Amino acid sequence: MTKADLIETLANKLGINRAEAEKALNIILDDIVHALKQGDRVNISGFGTFSTSTRDARTGRNPKTGETIQIAASRAAKFKPGKQLKDSLNEGLDTTPPTTTISA
Repeated sequence: MTKADLIETLANKLGINRAEAEKALNIILDDIVHALKQGDRVNISGFGTFSTSTRDARTGRNPKTGETIQIAASRAAKFKPGKQLKDSLNEGLDTTPPTTTISA
């Protein structure tokens, strides 16, 4: 599913035009990005939690040349799915571990 698909679905379900749906989706996404930039966590109940992780600067190697390079510190977004999302993804799946029989 693409952003365009989300906009189309939102417009159809809410009975609004595509421009309004796109504006609403962009506002939500911008607010999530803004909160993450501030170092905040974004918890969407029943869906999951967005947060950031920080990686320190480190020394690495260029795999092609073997040359040592400096890798700058960085931040990355993380997503941890909520219980309700995990449960809905696993509906109808046989999650019981297989039984093994040991014969002698």
